[in-house]
Amino acid sequence: MNDDATKKYICVNCGYIYDPAQGDSMNNIAAGTPFASLPSEWVCPICYATQDMFDPLD
Repeated sequence: MNDDATKKYICVNCGYIYDPAQGDSMNNIAAGTPFASLPSEWVCPICYATQDMFDPLD
C-alpha cells in the first residue's frame, strides 16, 4: 500500500504518471517530492494540464 509520500498520480488528459520517487526533472522538481507538495503552479510536463487533472494511481 502506498502512503501519500510515495503515491503515484496519473494525468487523465495524457496518461503521464507523476512518480514522487522520480520527481520531475523537466520542471526542477526533486526526487522524493510528494504530489501534495508540488508547487501550485506545477503542471503536467507533457500536456500542461493542471494538478486537478491528476488522479491517484492505484
